[in-house]
Amino acid sequence: MAKAQQIVVAKSTWGIRNIFQSLVAILKTTLVVTAIYVTQEGEQWSQERTSSTESLSKCNLFSGKWVFDNKSYPLYKEQQCTFMSDQLACEKFGRKDLSYQNWRWKPHQCDLPRFNATALLERLRNKRLVFVGDSLNRGQWVSMVCLVESSVPPTLKSMRAVANGSLSIFKAEEYNATIEFYWAPLLVESNSDDPVNHKVQDRTVRVQAIKKHAGFWTDADILVFNTFLWWRRRAMNVLWGSFGDPNGVYKRVRMVRVYEMALRTWSDWLEVHINRNKTQLFFVSMSPTHQKAHEWGGARGDNCYKETDLIQEEGYWGNGSIPSMMRVVENVLEDLKGRGLKVQLLNITQLSEYRKEGHPSIYRKQWEPLTEEQLSNPNTYADCIHWCLPGVPDTWNVLLYAYIFRR
Repeated sequence: MAKAQQIVVAKSTWGIRNIFQSLVAILKTTLVVTAIYVTQEGEQWSQERTSSTESLSKCNLFSGKWVFDNKSYPLYKEQQCTFMSDQLACEKFGRKDLSYQNWRWKPHQCDLPRFNATALLERLRNKRLVFVGDSLNRGQWVSMVCLVESSVPPTLKSMRAVANGSLSIFKAEEYNATIEFYWAPLLVESNSDDPVNHKVQDRTVRVQAIKKHAGFWTDADILVFNTFLWWRRRAMNVLWGSFGDPNGVYKRVRMVRVYEMALRTWSDWLEVHINRNKTQLFFVSMSPTHQKAHEWGGARGDNCYKETDLIQEEGYWGNGSIPSMMRVVENVLEDLKGRGLKVQLLNITQLSEYRKEGHPSIYRKQWEPLTEEQLSNPNTYADCIHWCLPGVPDTWNVLLYAYIFRR
């Protein structure tokens, strides 16, 4: 009887041990399979991410076409941007056709990344992103602020102006990040440096003087420069010396040459003062104007007023964009690269050339009362230089975003 009980107990013990060993074997198998799956998934994700980065790095982001996209564009609503500029708020000032907000730039060989405001703010944590230049660069700055500010609670964002209004600073408190704009329309010092009273009859530049401006952006982590529009005249006064100095030397210098002189001063300053391990540098190419409709097949004497469609001719280039000045920029940046300093050119000219319908035209705040003659002929006061927001400058910032994260 006792022996029979021992056999039963032994069988029972063996059964329990067998079940336990089976469970352990099943668990081990599950863990191995899971590990293999996770590893494969991780490798696949890594490969996809690497492949995406590689395809982006090999892709010409500036060669492509505009695709109508009313599902993912616009990237923000004009009315919901706290810091929208009345110069660029076309819907607010009566524009009814809003299709200009729904165009997405599609490079021929890849896709641009979707703009992620939180990711950008995280990248900017404890950093300064500073736009430096003229009103077109200010428009790009407003666009960038509009793109990110909806991701920041109202109590944790602020805007202030310093340096007599020359420097505007948007701050995301939680990230200790700032997105700033500094008014320097010619980059070097000029008699157009006042952020409000800059419309002067005879423009004068100190082509060798940049230190006063540069003091406001020296320690920035990302710098985005532009300058072109204010150079568009046959010649300009160049001053060697200080404004008001009776011993100053003035000389009249033709457009392309004086432009190059100023950019050489700018590039020399960058070479000496920029921390190559810290600062990312960008230069935005010329922003095209659409002031002569006959250039794209419209009536002579018309401009961007009433335009609602894009220019479909691939490679279209208006006379407002000057290739010789583009070559100056390219040569200066190439020279800097040879000296060990990389400045990425954001070549927005060609892609923006197609967007004749993207300007404010008459749909903006008028800073001075319109005359009866102007009111009778809106063509005469249509703004075909700046851009409506949301609109074309948002794409410039998506391109900037792609390069910031490419590093």
